[in-house]
Amino acid sequence: MKIGYARVSTVDQNLDLQKDALTKAGCERIITDEISGSVITRPGLEKLKDIVRFGDTIIVWRMDRLGCSLKHLIEWVSYFEEHGIAFHSLEENIDTGSASGRLIFHVFGALAEFERQLIRERTQAGLKAARARGRLGGRPKKLSDEKWQLALKLYKEQEKTVDEICRLVGVSRPTFYKYLKKR
Repeated sequence: MKIGYARVSTVDQNLDLQKDALTKAGCERIITDEISGSVITRPGLEKLKDIVRFGDTIIVWRMDRLGCSLKHLIEWVSYFEEHGIAFHSLEENIDTGSASGRLIFHVFGALAEFERQLIRERTQAGLKAARARGRLGGRPKKLSDEKWQLALKLYKEQEKTVDEICRLVGVSRPTFYKYLKKR
């Protein structure tokens, strides 16, 4: 059975273009999601996983509709392969049901992994160079020393609640407790 999967990121977007392409490709069933691609757990994908069987073909309009990242896409396609399910992307014309389609997909995966390694190396080199110049990375402190001393004094005197102290110094309750724990 050919099963289509379509996704749009927001409710304002329309699934019609994808549905039309999937219907034209012969999909007997189309599963949809209206959710951001950055969300890994999607109801439509979970439903797809439940209904897909050995010998089926999953068809998407474009590869980015299935995976939120190349790593995520590779995980899905690997899952399909393990269960005897073919994957076909209409726009990129990749069909893992054929040897050449699997090769192309895995070449894309290898290139993406290479790119991730290059980015990681460049990032590490940049951080090392910044440290050598005396710059430290990380998020700036939420509380200045003066504000922290005020918050601590108010906390010790127990005249104000923790929520009141947090409002006064402009931090959340968890942030306040992190500072207190570090002390």
